[in-house]
Amino acid sequence: MPKLDLRRRDSVIRIRAALLGVLASLALVGASVARESPVRPPTPAELFGELYTRVQTEHLFPDSKTFADAVPRGSPEAILAAYRTQPPRTKAELAAFVRAHFAVPTAANTPLPAAIRNRGASLPEHIAALWPFLTRAPTFPAANGSLLPLNRQYVVPGGRFREMYYWDSYFTMLGLVRDGQRQVVLDMTRNFADLVGRYGHVPNGTRTYYLSRSQPPFFFMMVGLTDEKNLAAAYAKYLPALRTEHAFWMHGEQGLKPGQAVEHVVALPDGAILNRYWDASDTPRDESYREDAELAAASARPAAELYRDIRSAAESGWDFSSRWFADGRSLATIETTAIIPVDLNSLLFGLERAIAAGCGEVRDPSCVNEFEGRAAQRRKSMQRYLWDAAYGRFLDYHWQRRQQLDRPTVAMTYPLFVGLAEPEQARAVATVVSTLLLAPGGLLTTPERTGQQWDAPNGWAPHQWIAVVGLNNYGETELARKIATRWLETVSRTYHETGKLLEKYDVQEARPGGGGEYPLQDGFGWTNGVTRAFIEMYAGSSH
Repeated sequence: MPKLDLRRRDSVIRIRAALLGVLASLALVGASVARESPVRPPTPAELFGELYTRVQTEHLFPDSKTFADAVPRGSPEAILAAYRTQPPRTKAELAAFVRAHFAVPTAANTPLPAAIRNRGASLPEHIAALWPFLTRAPTFPAANGSLLPLNRQYVVPGGRFREMYYWDSYFTMLGLVRDGQRQVVLDMTRNFADLVGRYGHVPNGTRTYYLSRSQPPFFFMMVGLTDEKNLAAAYAKYLPALRTEHAFWMHGEQGLKPGQAVEHVVALPDGAILNRYWDASDTPRDESYREDAELAAASARPAAELYRDIRSAAESGWDFSSRWFADGRSLATIETTAIIPVDLNSLLFGLERAIAAGCGEVRDPSCVNEFEGRAAQRRKSMQRYLWDAAYGRFLDYHWQRRQQLDRPTVAMTYPLFVGLAEPEQARAVATVVSTLLLAPGGLLTTPERTGQQWDAPNGWAPHQWIAVVGLNNYGETELARKIATRWLETVSRTYHETGKLLEKYDVQEARPGGGGEYPLQDGFGWTNGVTRAFIEMYAGSSH
């Protein structure tokens, strides 16, 4: 065997080392790109194109979400080829084609089993019986369906909401903790951390069509529930996921000039950065495709602009409310991306403080300084742009028109919830809440009646909790008790009359709520959670 020349051997080694270095660098770059821009699986509308559009526009199903959740029985290519080869001529033929090629979900609002629908049970007993019904095993969905995989058990809201949702889950967990379901809480929190690791953020819900947006960032609050006696330790355990989520909301902030906005970040006239809701897509929502397309067709606005604002309101969780409407009345005037919301920025303040606490626990002083500084700057900017000193309330801010929006909503209680408000501000907010939003059955979302579900007369479980905790934080205990007990009375009365816990309530009349794009849903995760927590807090209340 011939001897290899030493110089040649060294040269080969150097070349090989250089190639390995290049490959390693490329791998790191690839990993970085993957972290910044995770691969997003296509949505049903993207997979099935003209077939999806036709099914939705012909109103094949009463609820647009039904087809979005259907599971294809074959590959999208094969199904589309069959559709194009012999297109169904009538609506009946189209329905037959869909049934042949898709497994369609059962009725959106599946009735509860008779064993649970027991009106003789007390409210706490009924809630405890609901948890197993709403809990799902780890999910490993079929190929090309819209459901996302989850490695651990989780709880769904109920009704048409057959998947895990972001901000719903925090309020659901409040009840799970109190009913001894701590393992479910741990599993759900881990699921959310996994979603952040996989996609770079927590999606609106665990469907492919929800991946273009998030929801109000309550993940840090969920983490806090995993170790309520040592919050800093809990934050430290989930620090990578918390920091990744924060980076998602702040992406694009570098180099932003006053008056500019990129994705979720807005640079204000003094250069300060605050956040808005923003969806990465500008097409009709898969789950409300027909409704969005019809609105765009009837509007004179550019369709992509309208779709973006609709989707961004869905990210807020308030879909829909006069809060986002330029004229205060009509969905066609929605301008969500032009608005800097009080609630979102309050939660990001809370997230920044949680990260600072977690960094302190792991002894990372540079991180502590960065996130304490971020929280301090956000607080200062919110005080400047979102506090209405004349009327004693926090308001949203229209960054394009450079003015506060005179649309008071229950979002004004979020700065109290996260400890951002000054004591005198909390007292003023309490007065406004008592005067403007307190109703016989709980707390209104807004004082406006528009027919939208996030306006009067509706009240929602999450906002009752936010307000009660926030008011208690500042010693406004009597108003907090009044809100909680009125809410409990509304939920209890409706339960004993109907056997149901509902998604929302009419708090003016203390009865089931209304409005929105779909029928009133029964189940219901966050109502169960908040109600159970209030029962424990106010044990003497009637329930």
